[in-house]
Amino acid sequence: MPSRRLLKAAEAIREVVSMAILTDLNDPRVRDVTVISVQVAPDMRQAKVNVSVMGNETKQNLCLRGLQSSAGFIQAKVAKRIDTRYTPRLLFVLDQGVKKSIEIATILGRVLGEEDEPLVQGIVEGESAADDDADSLVEGNDQASSDDSSIADTLENLPTDLPEAPTEANPTAEDRSARKSDGP
Repeated sequence: MPSRRLLKAAEAIREVVSMAILTDLNDPRVRDVTVISVQVAPDMRQAKVNVSVMGNETKQNLCLRGLQSSAGFIQAKVAKRIDTRYTPRLLFVLDQGVKKSIEIATILGRVLGEEDEPLVQGIVEGESAADDDADSLVEGNDQASSDDSSIADTLENLPTDLPEAPTEANPTAEDRSARKSDGP
């Protein structure tokens, strides 16, 4: 497991690289890029930057070549941000995690059959089962509002003439007599 120092350096590099890609990089090949993670070598001389690129395979490869050609520029931005003996050499790697998760979801949809198809289809399209749960909660809002009114009625019926709790600013009679006896 990487040390805490390496994890902090990797997170700082990830922030700098993603902001540099978003704001400073003017290469037309580099579009729709998300920096997923950064892995730093133990000697901090190399850093592998995992990126995800939206689009087909040719667009992904083109974007990856654009990132590799601008690696020196981004490395200079990293050098300004982190103060280490060596500035890590950046290596950009295409992360296939999102693509593989979509493929798995479609395979599961085919294997499970048509009854579970809407759930898998919703995951592929970016929806989730949580959206359906939220809709059912909104539809059941009438019951929630009646519960809220019963709670409000209960709070109104509570007695208001409760004695004050003793505090430093509001001592009880026993506390005052104890202080007088302890005095000089």
